[in-house]
Amino acid sequence: MKWTSLNDLREKYLSFFESKGHLRLNSFSLVPQGDKSLLLINSGMAPMKKYFTGEVTPPRNRVTTCQKCIRTPDLERVGITARHGTYFEMLGNFSFGDYFKNEAIEWAWEFLTKTLEIPENLLWPSVYEEDDEAYAIWRDVIGVPEEHIVKLGKADNFWEHGTGPCGPCSEIYFDRGEKYGCGSPDCKPGCDCDRYMEIWNNVFSQFNNMGDGTYTELENKNIDTGMGLERLACIMQDVDNMFEVDTVRNILNKVCAISGAEYGKGGKTDVSIRAITDHARASTFMISDGIIPSNEGRGYVLRRLIRRAARHGKLIGINRPFLVELCEAVINENKSGYPELVEKQELIKKVISNEEANFAKTIDQGLGILNELCEKGGTLSGADAFRLYDTYGFPLDLTKDILAEKGMNVDEDGFNELMTKQRELARSSRKASDSESWKSDGISFDNAPKTEFLGYTENYTEATVVDIVSEGEHVDSVTAGDKAVIVLDKTVLYGESGGQVGDIGSITADGVGFEVVDTKKTAGGVFTHFGTVIGGTIKVGDKVFAKYDIDRREAIRRNHTAAHLLQAGLRSVLGTHVEQAGQLVNENSVRFDFTHFSALTDEEIKSVEDYVNNIILSGVEVLSREMPIEEAKKLGAMALFGEKYGDTVRVVSAEDYSVEFCGGTHVDNAGKIGLFRIVSESGIAAGTRRIEAVTGKKVMELLAHYKQLTTDTAAILKSQSVEDLTAKATQVMAQIKENERKIEALEDKLAAGKMDNIMANATLVGDVKVISEKISGTPDALRKMADTVKAAEKTAVAVFAAVNGDKVTFCAACGEDAIKMGAHAGNLVREVAKLAGGNGGGKPDSAMAGGKDASKVAEALAAVADLVKSQLK
Repeated sequence: MKWTSLNDLREKYLSFFESKGHLRLNSFSLVPQGDKSLLLINSGMAPMKKYFTGEVTPPRNRVTTCQKCIRTPDLERVGITARHGTYFEMLGNFSFGDYFKNEAIEWAWEFLTKTLEIPENLLWPSVYEEDDEAYAIWRDVIGVPEEHIVKLGKADNFWEHGTGPCGPCSEIYFDRGEKYGCGSPDCKPGCDCDRYMEIWNNVFSQFNNMGDGTYTELENKNIDTGMGLERLACIMQDVDNMFEVDTVRNILNKVCAISGAEYGKGGKTDVSIRAITDHARASTFMISDGIIPSNEGRGYVLRRLIRRAARHGKLIGINRPFLVELCEAVINENKSGYPELVEKQELIKKVISNEEANFAKTIDQGLGILNELCEKGGTLSGADAFRLYDTYGFPLDLTKDILAEKGMNVDEDGFNELMTKQRELARSSRKASDSESWKSDGISFDNAPKTEFLGYTENYTEATVVDIVSEGEHVDSVTAGDKAVIVLDKTVLYGESGGQVGDIGSITADGVGFEVVDTKKTAGGVFTHFGTVIGGTIKVGDKVFAKYDIDRREAIRRNHTAAHLLQAGLRSVLGTHVEQAGQLVNENSVRFDFTHFSALTDEEIKSVEDYVNNIILSGVEVLSREMPIEEAKKLGAMALFGEKYGDTVRVVSAEDYSVEFCGGTHVDNAGKIGLFRIVSESGIAAGTRRIEAVTGKKVMELLAHYKQLTTDTAAILKSQSVEDLTAKATQVMAQIKENERKIEALEDKLAAGKMDNIMANATLVGDVKVISEKISGTPDALRKMADTVKAAEKTAVAVFAAVNGDKVTFCAACGEDAIKMGAHAGNLVREVAKLAGGNGGGKPDSAMAGGKDASKVAEALAAVADLVKSQLK
């Protein structure tokens, strides 16, 4: 047993199972695809659930992976102990109805004892207490002595998650030695001490949990193996925990180099160093899979991680942005196993830098407020915790961390109640119920063959009806008036996917018509045509003709190719951190979401438009080709975040301007797009922007609309022609400004005229002249009146009120001498406004406030004199 690096262990494992006929798959994205039961991928088998249930056919019956995983239920414990981490990798070998217990156990033992040369006497298998088959394999086939095989109960060695596939487990434990043990002579796997570390878990999925306490035998039995890569590395490198594993330790060392702190002395410094190390790993991988910080869902998890790391940096003396340097270390340590980290490094750095900068703007102020609140001791109110979250960007767990250090806690129920009120729908934990974990959405087409798609090159095709669904049931036929879903053996109608809408069209035969209003595609590649029978009867087995709406499809082609050119333009103008974050392509427009951290300027929008239109006007050929994925990568083809691609992919290219993986439909020459016009640019989430654009005929319609607007505007302004519109508008605006100036001058005269009456009505409170009046006018008029009073009389304190509709405005001002005597306009106007159901405040000499109850204005003004009296020294 010799020291082996983490990266070498990963490669040894995957290569070993390739030699056993397994297909090596790259890690799936951390973002679950088509699985609403999970927020983030948290195990090796999680992204392959549908392979196990049979909903989707796996690429091979034997698969091996090293899967990126994130788990955050113990986030507040990360750093406090060396055992807890949010990011880890799971090695796995999987069998979908192929091999079973014999091979799984034999290969596990072979890999550990032969490939890694771990001494057999240090390995202890465990089996489910009722699994005599597995026990016999360990004893009779592998030759493990009975005293080294442990039988454990259902809680330890039977895997199930609600209804669905389940079965017994057989784990392999490594004996770390007596120094980690409890000293009991009965100490063995299953003991609560640290001596025996579980490193391998074979799950034998052989039953189906019916949900009523009964189990049925699965027709096709499966193998699901899980082994933590970092845990295995601990054994092979003879270290105590994951933070001592080579790649992780190198990142930790970088934290120490940046901070000047020394690791290993215990205490709070070690806690912070471990937390930063873990969170830098997790954040880097999450961003590389397209997750952007936000206040919802997985984006909120990422925000918590980055901000928690930044705060721990402050605790160990790092008073500058530093997380980008750490993500560089993470990329460097993991690039051999995950080359996409290098491809996405600009985006990763940009996102982390932006989030760290945003947090830095508010953290000091927020910490100051939290420290003040902590002086009270006890429990922090939910309202205060929510204010820290909403105003200063403090995730709740960060507030909890700080409170825990001071021996305090927080009213989480109160916090959650306010979160619920703030949103239309409360942010849910997204933990699916047990029954949902294996649940499939929609109608099942398991028995239908994969549809042959001919729509890239053909407008129509002859086909055979292979399945019909009506009113949620599979039926043999449907007749006129019936709404139905029809499956054909082949089709030309595109099924909604990749952000492109499904085609509409028709399915016809002699005397039979079916109007297709939408086309979708299942995960298994079955195209489903939704629509209504408009004549005759359609039966399973009928020969029919399928055709799509050509004009609509051509418009979609134009918009989809334009989306590719738009992304190329954005990356050219803004930088290569731009990545597609979503899109919708239909016949009317293209909506493109992308990663970027500020609104585009008018100049940037114009530059992007010009970039796309120049390609269109040059008539660049657009090629769509199928090729091996490795060849596509060599061409530099861009892949979509989170997408899983097979060995053969379709690549759409417009010369060297744009090369992308894409299964959508496109024009064959950029010139056919016609023209491209951006109609809007907006932010839809933190770090995510959205552009909406039109092409072809829609640009012509837009130009016609703009022309009509200018013609109508010219008529309203009585401009002699559209060409004179700018000059006419300038003239009208100049006249409006002149009128406003005259009105303002008249208001000043009126105010001056009222001043004598106002001063005559002043009440003397001590040496201060107190004025409280309700006047008509705008908030600006109130402010001018108040400023006039304080300028004219240094001992004056004035409060004016105005009611405009249901809006109440108060303005207070204090003269120079009145302030010296204790008067304070901000505090005064706040108390006055409260009497009318409002609030406000400001500076000692001038302040504004709003009220909600107009009926209370007189009462509020009447209280001014007493309020001023209470302020005076």
